[in-house]
Amino acid sequence: MTEQKLLSADEFEAKLRAIGPERYHDLHPFHKLLHGGKLNKGQVKAWALNRYYYQCCIPQKDAALMARLTDRELRREWVHRIEDHDGTAEGPEHGGIERWLKLTDALGLDRAYVMSTEGILPGTRFAVDAYVRFVYERPQLEAIASSLTEMFAPSIHRERIAGMLEHYSYINDDTVAYFRRRLDQAPRDAGFALKYVIANAETRKEQEACVKALLFKTQVLWSQLDALHYAYVVPGLIPPGAYVPEAD
Repeated sequence: MTEQKLLSADEFEAKLRAIGPERYHDLHPFHKLLHGGKLNKGQVKAWALNRYYYQCCIPQKDAALMARLTDRELRREWVHRIEDHDGTAEGPEHGGIERWLKLTDALGLDRAYVMSTEGILPGTRFAVDAYVRFVYERPQLEAIASSLTEMFAPSIHRERIAGMLEHYSYINDDTVAYFRRRLDQAPRDAGFALKYVIANAETRKEQEACVKALLFKTQVLWSQLDALHYAYVVPGLIPPGAYVPEAD
C-alpha cells in the first residue's frame, strides 16, 4: 500500500492540537468535581497523594529519554525539565516536586507517607509506570511527542487555581504554587517539543506515530482519574492497601 502524503507543517500541528479538546483529562468527571468544589477534603487528599507519583516520576522519564539522546544541544535543552521538577543544588525548594509536597503538607498528609507512595492506587502506579516505560522503549521522536500534552496544560492549571481557591478554604496561594509555575514552564517546554516533532517527523508514518504517542499520553492521564473516581467517588471501592480518607 502506498504511504499517505506527508502532512504540511500546519496540517500536522493542527492534527496534534486537535487532540486536546477531544481527549485531554480536563474533560474527565473527576476534574469537574475537583475544580467545582464538589469533593470533600479526603477526596482532594487522595487526588494529591496519587498525583504525587506522577510528579515524582516525571524526572525519571526525562532522564530515561536523555540517556538515549546523542545530540548535545538537545540534551542541554531537555535537562532543564529535570531541574524544574527536582530543583537544583542551589535551590531544591524551588523544584516542582517540592512545591507539590507543600500542597500535600497543607492538606495534612504525612510527607514521609506521600513520598513512600505506599498508599497510591494500583491504577495510578500502572499508568505512570507505563508512561515511563513508553518513553524508555519507544523511538526518540515518539517519546518527545508524548510530552506534547503540555500544550493543553495551561488551561487546566488556570481552571484548577481559580476553582480550588474559590471552593476550598484550606487552599491558598502557597498551596497552588506548583500550578502557577507551570503556567510559564509548560508553554516553553511544549513550544520546543512541538517544533522538534514537526521538524523531525519526515514521513507520514512518523507523523502518525507522533499523533499516537500523544494520544497514548492523554490515555495515561485519563486512566489515573478513572482510578481515582472509581476508588473515591463512584462506586467508592478503595483497593486493599490504598489510602483511606476515613483512617487519616
